[in-house]
Parts: sequence; structure tokens; C-alpha cells
Amino acid sequence: MKKILVLGLGNEILSDDGIAPRLIKDLSESFSGENFDFEACSCGGLEIPELIQGYRQAVLIDAINLPDTDPGDVLHFVPEDFKETSNLSNLHDINFITALSLGKTLGIDMPDDIHIIAIKIVEDSEFSEKLSPEIEKIYPGILMKVKKLIASISGMQTISVM
Repeated sequence: MKKILVLGLGNEILSDDGIAPRLIKDLSESFSGENFDFEACSCGGLEIPELIQGYRQAVLIDAINLPDTDPGDVLHFVPEDFKETSNLSNLHDINFITALSLGKTLGIDMPDDIHIIAIKIVEDSEFSEKLSPEIEKIYPGILMKVKKLIASISGMQTISVM
């Protein structure tokens, strides 16, 4: 059985945009074992198909800034109901859906089961290696929600929440 890739997208020096790489560090401690690979990168667009190739399932985590959502909201999308996130789209590259389509057209062995977990953030334009105070305060709750989502997506019955 091929592994599940959990890929955190974000720039660790742009305040809340670094939430996904931080989550990857914490999640890798909770989901130990050979069924998961955890990676973080500050990439998007055309790089995504290459990164997810060969996995049976991919879970991409990214920061998002959507209206009508509250800071710390954890949203779950699949490509069919996809909303653009800051790292899955790029003005200098192609968007996520186009990249997936191109990857399939080129015969790249991509997972049929792809999920996007998006976290509503506050600040993504300030240079800082720290999360905004508002997001830092609620980070433990965000981590717990993401853990539960990954457990559900991957078909795990139970998970350690410590």
C-alpha cells in the first residue's frame, strides 16, 4: 500500500502563512508510522503534481483568507469544490486545478484521493517567523481539528490527541 502524503504549504517567514509548515512538524509526531509522509514547502502550482505523485492519497494544508470565515476556522475541500488558497494559486504560475489536470494529461501518477485543509488566517503579509497573536492563541484548537480531519480522511479509527 502506498503512503499518504500530508503536505503543508506556506512561507514560514510570513507570519500566519507559516501555519501549515508548523502544523506539519506537530502532526508528524502524532501520526507516526510508515503510512504517512509529512512534508512542508513554500511552493504551489506546477510543483504540486510532482510532489504528490506516487501517493495513494494526498492531504494539502494551506492558509486561506476567505470572507465570511473566522480566524482559525478549519475548512475541508476536495478538488471538485475547491477554493483557491494563497499557495495553491500563484500569479506567476497556474492554479491548482489546472496543475492537477495537466499532471493527469501528462500521465503523472497522482492520487485519485486529494484533500485540501485550509486554515483561515489573520496576517500573511508581515515578515515574521511567529504566528499572529490571534492565531497563536487558538493554535492548539486548530491542531486538534486538523488531527481529527486527517484521521477521518485517512480512515483511521482512533488517534492519539496528545
